[in-house]
Amino acid sequence: MARIKLTLAYLGTGFSGWQIQAPNQGKEARTVQGVLEDAVARLCGQPVRLHGSGRTDAGVHADGQIAHFDTPAGTPAINWRAALNSSLPPDLSVLLAEEAGEDFHARFSAKEKIYTYCLWLERAFIPPKLRDRVWACGPLGPQGLAGMDAAAALLIGEHDFAGFQNRGTDPADTRRTLHEISRFYPALPGENLPDPEGRYLAWRFRANGFLKQMVRNLAGFLVAVGQGRLTPEDARRALGSAGRAGLDFPTAPARGLSLTGVIYQGKAD
Repeated sequence: MARIKLTLAYLGTGFSGWQIQAPNQGKEARTVQGVLEDAVARLCGQPVRLHGSGRTDAGVHADGQIAHFDTPAGTPAINWRAALNSSLPPDLSVLLAEEAGEDFHARFSAKEKIYTYCLWLERAFIPPKLRDRVWACGPLGPQGLAGMDAAAALLIGEHDFAGFQNRGTDPADTRRTLHEISRFYPALPGENLPDPEGRYLAWRFRANGFLKQMVRNLAGFLVAVGQGRLTPEDARRALGSAGRAGLDFPTAPARGLSLTGVIYQGKAD
């Protein structure tokens, strides 16, 4: 028996999230875990359970999701990356497959996670290749990037992020340490340069853990600040509040979010 660690990329548009779900009215939801488990089971000749580093919601993408599974006894040596990619659909790929120690666990061994949220600062036109990967939130207002930067600086550190979580889970502790919030301009798909008008903007979030839809709420808050509907100082009101402290900011759409990487023992996979 061997423990196999997978690094995965997927376009979340066609998936109902990572986790296998109970059938609804007799119909099974298409999930990343379910599609992967079916592919591994075909190679092993029996069902195999996969464990992911975390759950991604419906529509959320990944460029560095981590999962692991244990091969059944007697499974022959397999080039797992090639074998799985030959049968997986085009919206899901294995970037790397490697053997891990028996003490490795995709979820419980993780020290930090990195998410990226992508914005398109226009509404009338979205490049077709970006349509499923960005939130077309529209242009920024007077506070613009300076306001967003100021708000991000107040959010970094160890805080109670209860005001930035959505209902659906009840964690015992809502304190998390947000190590980094930084912005950058990604290259446009098929090109080596960012959008010359600065419309394609991304934010990187790195923390020791995230609450339910926390990154999407942080992104929604930053956009509200950048558009002048909130002030950077409103970050102090939202932190530690049971709700949103009366602040009007949206949960950003799932399509702009990607799980970029998971950090184990000081390195991102």
